[in-house]
Amino acid sequence: MRKSPKTLGSRLVLLVGLMLVALLLLVPLSLIFVKALSEGLPALWENLQADYMQHAIGLTLFVAVITVPLNMLLGMALAWCMTHYDFVGKRVLSIIIDIPYAVSPVVAGLCYLVVYGVEGIVGHWFAEHDIQLMFAWPGILLVTIFVTTPYVARILMPLMQAQGSDAESAALSLGANGWQIFWHVSLPNIKWGLMYGVVLTNARAIGEFGAVSIVSGTIMNQTLTLSLLVDQLNNDNKAAAAFTAAALLAVIAIASVAIKSVLEWRLDAAERAG
Repeated sequence: MRKSPKTLGSRLVLLVGLMLVALLLLVPLSLIFVKALSEGLPALWENLQADYMQHAIGLTLFVAVITVPLNMLLGMALAWCMTHYDFVGKRVLSIIIDIPYAVSPVVAGLCYLVVYGVEGIVGHWFAEHDIQLMFAWPGILLVTIFVTTPYVARILMPLMQAQGSDAESAALSLGANGWQIFWHVSLPNIKWGLMYGVVLTNARAIGEFGAVSIVSGTIMNQTLTLSLLVDQLNNDNKAAAAFTAAALLAVIAIASVAIKSVLEWRLDAAERAG
């Protein structure tokens, strides 16, 4: 049972924790918006309207719009296979799902560059057919899908495991087909967990830097996402513009955290009701 801090020691611990949160999280986050507005609203609007900013926003959203649905479908399929079937290699598949968690994004980007670059076997074949993967948006998309693959699957797997398959078996015995079982039985039971995974996937896709920086080539107005643009503008000593891009990412992150908190509450409520 939770209780309010009453002793001096517990209150000091709480105070220290709040101070650390303020110093390490709230102050830097607030400074991003202060720096973005340092030259006034007209300059902020001008930075937002710049061609490189518009292109970076468009590319970032484009990658996220493709990555999130693909990983949502892949995550549901992986979670379903892992919780409903026993098969040879199941443990190996479980390890493979966790690889993007364990591998550094920079290492992942380098691996993709080696395989899909023009000097790699696969990349050379694509190059011969006038298809460029690395240093173009397809490479950014590939590595973003890789680093975000586990989120939906890992959230749905324990949820599906806890719920079991009794309701689905009952629906099957009553004559429901596979689509009807999924749409009317399985999906309602996992919808909050699925939305939670989608939010996390979207947040990671938009903010990914390490893997994307390796395969993008950081070409202005071509392969710069918002996270890469922040670094590029900072290196070019364009502080206000860099903080403007950073503020956009911060707004997306804050919105994602807010949605995540609501979904966590709904997910806990659904688990208690179940």
